[in-house]
Amino acid sequence: MNCRVCGAELAQGTLFCPMCGSSVTSSRVRAPELADSRPSDTSILSDRLAERPPAPAMAGRFPDALELDEDGLPPTQAMTIIPVETAPPARPAAHRSFTLSFSTGDIVEVSGSGLVGRRPITQPGEHVDQLVIVSDPGRSVSKTHLEFGLEGDELWICDRYSGNGTVAHPLGGVARQCEAGRRYRVTRGTRVEIGDHWFDVS
Repeated sequence: MNCRVCGAELAQGTLFCPMCGSSVTSSRVRAPELADSRPSDTSILSDRLAERPPAPAMAGRFPDALELDEDGLPPTQAMTIIPVETAPPARPAAHRSFTLSFSTGDIVEVSGSGLVGRRPITQPGEHVDQLVIVSDPGRSVSKTHLEFGLEGDELWICDRYSGNGTVAHPLGGVARQCEAGRRYRVTRGTRVEIGDHWFDVS
């Protein structure tokens, strides 16, 4: 004997169809036009859907216990991450320091601000990183002849009201007498004259 609702084969004496749950009697089977009130495992329950917000339209299904993030996406561990190769970040150009090569044979690497002279000294409250002493028995170089410093990637000099002044000779350019107390940018290749001495910037 077969169920008239789902067509499943029924054993003798069965009261309910094991497949669809329809009531079965020897003389009468529930009419197929009566729908089963119990949902099967593939039924969608509208009342349960009303209790929670609709899931976002996504390819595939995720377990109900899996919480979605604020963008409606599953946590990272539930997703396959495909690394994307990108170019490494550009490194900033290495800062190239300035070197002062003096006519006396001394070479000084600039590491900040400084004073140049026979016996350079700072003024009260003044701070510099370097004191560069120029050996000058003829005393053509003042005790504190000039000041230098860095501004970004540029080197500047400033005459400190020296007795013989400061002259800058840019490479391939015109020599300039530096006005005392005023800063002048000097480029690599410039020769700076201080009294009977000089230094080259590189």
